[in-house]
Amino acid sequence: MEHTKPHVRNPKLWVPSLYLAQGLPFFAVAIVANQMFKSMGVPNDQLNHWTALIGFAWVFKPLWSPFLELASSKKLVVVGFQLVGGLCLGAVALALHAPFWFAACLAMLALVAIASATHDIACDGLYITSLSDKGQAAYAGWTGTFFNAGKFFTTGALLLLAGHFEKTLGVVPAWTISFAILAAIMVALALYNSWALPQAKNVADENTNAAAIARTLWQVIVEYFRKPGIWVSILFIILFRAGEAQVQAIGPLFLREARSLGGLGLSTAEVGAVYGTVGTVAFIVGSIAGGYFTSWLSLRRAILWLILALNLPNVAFYCLATWLPTDLTVIGAALSAEMFGYGFGFVGLILYMMQVVAPGKYQTAHYAFSTGIMQLGFVLFKLVSGDIQIALGYQHFFVWVMLSAIPVAVLSQFIPMSARPQPEAQVAPHAATAG
Repeated sequence: MEHTKPHVRNPKLWVPSLYLAQGLPFFAVAIVANQMFKSMGVPNDQLNHWTALIGFAWVFKPLWSPFLELASSKKLVVVGFQLVGGLCLGAVALALHAPFWFAACLAMLALVAIASATHDIACDGLYITSLSDKGQAAYAGWTGTFFNAGKFFTTGALLLLAGHFEKTLGVVPAWTISFAILAAIMVALALYNSWALPQAKNVADENTNAAAIARTLWQVIVEYFRKPGIWVSILFIILFRAGEAQVQAIGPLFLREARSLGGLGLSTAEVGAVYGTVGTVAFIVGSIAGGYFTSWLSLRRAILWLILALNLPNVAFYCLATWLPTDLTVIGAALSAEMFGYGFGFVGLILYMMQVVAPGKYQTAHYAFSTGIMQLGFVLFKLVSGDIQIALGYQHFFVWVMLSAIPVAVLSQFIPMSARPQPEAQVAPHAATAG
């Protein structure tokens, strides 16, 4: 089909708002929450333990994704969970004033994570079912752009705003205002999307029931773990993020840490200035460049270079921890190199899951399971990152981070980088919605 389906509004009216609403809560949980807890004086090990556990929502989302077919439409799920996410972000702002504020904030952030993970499933499904193949290709760049606009806003503008209010009003009011703004934006996006989004109705038939979906889901899981060489692939996916996950967890906290404790002593606003602006741009440019590089060289020949690109720029953090510069331009340049390498190298993992692990029966669902395992790798290494950093100190921690890349680099030279032959099979309709 060469055109957008007739009942769908112009995608320019809803693709940006759809993927901005996907990005905002994800980065609020993944990055902004750590900065808030750092400002509130929570130690690195504790805040990373708890925010890592919250990240399990994205690990396990493939397990409940097929059941979203029971809703009358994907639009209903998308708008509903945008509203839930917005209300829970507002609840974080209120929780900061409770006597048990840390536990209350974690509980609300966990609800944000579950809402966001569930929204992701319906969001991508709505995009796929509402646009033709040509339309999907035409707006693919928009999805990444506006998802990363969520990162630009949360780690850039919002941290700058929080930093300003920390100085003028105090820490608790600053973060109350910040999360209230996030909540208001999410609710506004939900209201707008209730008008703009296509319905993307789910097809109802006698087989669309919870029992049938559960049986199909079980078959999808069994077939995934029967794939040839799957356990080596799972090990590769988990190890791929070993260094990057620890840097993403500790790097921003290192920037905030007092210089007397080995950090750079930057303010919340300064972290927002370097990470949310030049850092985000460097990541996007690196992602685009990594895609073209791999397309030119092939995954087999490019994979080691991609792993090195992901991890070698982490030497920038070692240099920062060694020399402790004060010039924000120098710090921004070092972080830009790290974020460019992160974007460039991360492409390798996405393509490995897409081209090596997912092909075969239940391809879409198996890609979704692979992304859950990818998130599991991130969560596991984030979980221990705070303990390792406290044990080693920042300078030696960043040496450890670079050494963490060696196992996956070695493994990449001995495992297949193309899909193993499998029996041809059709993708089951319910399984295809997972992801």
